[in-house]
Amino acid sequence: MKYNLLGNTGLKVSELCLGTMTFGGRGWAQAIGSLGQEQVDEIMKRSIDAGINFIDTANVYSEGLSEELTGQSFRNLGIDRHDLVLATKVRGKMGEGPNQVGLTRKHIMDQAEASLKRLNTDYIDLYQIHSYDPLTPLEETLRALDDLVRSGKVRYIGASNLAAWQLMKALSYSTYNHVEKFVSLQAYYTIAGRDLERELVPLLQDQKVGLMVWSPLAGGFLSGKYTRQNQGEEGSRRTGFDFPPVDKEKAYDIIDALQPLAEAKGATVAQVALAWLLHQPVVTSVIIGAKKMDQLEDNLKAVDVQLTPEDLQKLDEVSKLAPEYPGWMLDFTVGDRQI
Repeated sequence: MKYNLLGNTGLKVSELCLGTMTFGGRGWAQAIGSLGQEQVDEIMKRSIDAGINFIDTANVYSEGLSEELTGQSFRNLGIDRHDLVLATKVRGKMGEGPNQVGLTRKHIMDQAEASLKRLNTDYIDLYQIHSYDPLTPLEETLRALDDLVRSGKVRYIGASNLAAWQLMKALSYSTYNHVEKFVSLQAYYTIAGRDLERELVPLLQDQKVGLMVWSPLAGGFLSGKYTRQNQGEEGSRRTGFDFPPVDKEKAYDIIDALQPLAEAKGATVAQVALAWLLHQPVVTSVIIGAKKMDQLEDNLKAVDVQLTPEDLQKLDEVSKLAPEYPGWMLDFTVGDRQI
């Protein structure tokens, strides 16, 4: 297991991060997984034994139950809290009241306290906004997050699911107003969905913001279970919850390229898809989640898959984005300013 710096900080996080959306199974999360405490403890122990020190959860996962199971697991396993980097999120609806959602100072402060209680911890290493809130002024959100850092209840702040202009606006506000900056972005990125590369990847690299990847197997589409010949059994993850959106025809082309490469390396399609992400310079950590131990074991082995420049070129050819303005114009005009 390798450890990477989280953005422009000195904090080291494992290249694989354990996601906890499969913990609990309340509400909409039932479609993802419904692991109980005993299963959670098994998944947690195996992940930590493999070298994972980065755990990601959210207040909305199973209506708070995921955080509770995660915190209880640390106690059950006798894990030293200070050995882990614990991340959670805020924004989603956590009740019926009009102020129990969003990125207002009130909701952020209330939910930070609630997450600390559910996780049974004194501090959150990485507190992330789960998306954008168009009703709340950006400065209100960032000032509230800054206060949480100043109070010692939060160590670093991050963002998730933002457009490039939204993230850059936030970074600029923080810089010029001397408040905490987002050190990471959690975003959807996969060899079958490379939209992030148009605007966000250049921004992350320029601003030294870390990237945490969610749904790296495209909602299970790259798990190895799906091919043109076998488009999913009844009750499978994709038939029950077809998310995130995937261009399936293009994804099948990508799977056709992944399969022989996986066979040649004695690996699985899922391992090669994860390894592709681990070979991307912008990626800090890839979030993996599992409903079963064999899924976790399979994903953990991705760190051992080495892709050659030739392998990466083949995969790039079959999965690359179609040219889009202004990208193609920028590529056309930089030729006279290369070092």
